[in-house]
Amino acid sequence: MTEIASVSLDQPLENIADELGRSFAEFGFAVIRDHGIPQELIDRAEARSKEFFAMPEGVKRGYHIPGGGGARGYTPFGTEKAKDAEVQDLKEFWHVGRSLPEGHPLAEYMAPNVWPDEVEGFRETFTELYAAFEKAGGRVLEAIALHLGLDREYFAPTVEDGNSVMRLLHYPPLSEDAPEGAIRAAAHGDINTITLLLGAEEAGLELLTRQGEWKSVDVPEGALVINVGDMLDRLTNGKLRSTTHRVVNPKGDAARRARFSMPFFLHFRPDYVIETLDSCIEPGSESDIPEPISSHEFLQQRLREINLA
Repeated sequence: MTEIASVSLDQPLENIADELGRSFAEFGFAVIRDHGIPQELIDRAEARSKEFFAMPEGVKRGYHIPGGGGARGYTPFGTEKAKDAEVQDLKEFWHVGRSLPEGHPLAEYMAPNVWPDEVEGFRETFTELYAAFEKAGGRVLEAIALHLGLDREYFAPTVEDGNSVMRLLHYPPLSEDAPEGAIRAAAHGDINTITLLLGAEEAGLELLTRQGEWKSVDVPEGALVINVGDMLDRLTNGKLRSTTHRVVNPKGDAARRARFSMPFFLHFRPDYVIETLDSCIEPGSESDIPEPISSHEFLQQRLREINLA
């Protein structure tokens, strides 16, 4: 497979499961069209996101939660850095997580959301978008299950009430005084199960191929970029790859434009134990498979590595 798969989700999943699976095995990435998230909702969400990030720094910082690991609310510019990176990324972001009813058995793992009062319709818009992302992600996981020879509903209970997080990202126009070597998002892998990314049409997203070369991910208007996270990589013993990727600084006019995007990090339930699937273990290599670990413990390990816990 020489190109990243680009498929329509508006068809029987049996038709696309193996094409997606091969793309995830080779590149760790695929592009999804006709994903079911209404364009009107996407446009509304982008407008609300821009409105929030345009607010004064002091107002935004009022929604920063110290010690919260960035899991909810606002994370200021220059906080997060990629694992092993020397300098912080050139971005600020806002996190929306799952809202659980009081007394829910998983409530200890998920803090309540915070919502900015200053942006009208913010809560309603992003609550709606969170649900739409989750539905699209569920369809992709069904296709992955079919590709792996599992029951198509295999992943549904593993992600029910999962610790999924939607991130509103703002990469400001590049300034003259950016630290040497800083880029919008340094090379990293995602921690979660799969990531669904809206707003990747603007050039800059690149993945690292098996051959060690950077390949740009080209995305049609309105499509979703899907990539495999470390949790799914671990579950499938590397059969589906969590690929290192980055957002590089654009050249020319694009450098003077802000970049906005919205990734949805779809997570397993915190109490789900990531244990290699039998079908992904090669005979004779049973001793090489990773130890079982709960998705919550795995997440905590990785957040410590990227300066967020």
